Amino acid sequence: MAKDIGLNVKAPQTECNDPHCPFHGQLAVRGQLLEGTVVSAKMSKSVVVSREYLKRDLKYDRYEKRRSKLHAHNPPCINAKEGDKVVIAECRPLSKTKTFVVVEVAGHESN
Repeated sequence: MAKDIGLNVKAPQTECNDPHCPFHGQLAVRGQLLEGTVVSAKMSKSVVVSREYLKRDLKYDRYEKRRSKLHAHNPPCINAKEGDKVVIAECRPLSKTKTFVVVEVAGHESN
């Protein structure tokens, strides 16, 4: 049985015993909720998420596209793969570069 993490996301169907899982472990989520696409899932229990956003250029009064890559923890019950559109939530630092955790797979991006 997955616990309620306080976000408007669907809980995973499978269970896991990962202590860093927000649904089945002790990890609390807080702060930002971001959407992006998984570009690499080669690490153990980790993914690299690329997210695109718009930044306003004040001088020319227009917007430019930018993108950034974030490292996120991938719990075994969610198990996001490359190409998946995911929702990631901010959490405490899990390592030097990981401060986000995947909370939902929102679909698969087709090219």
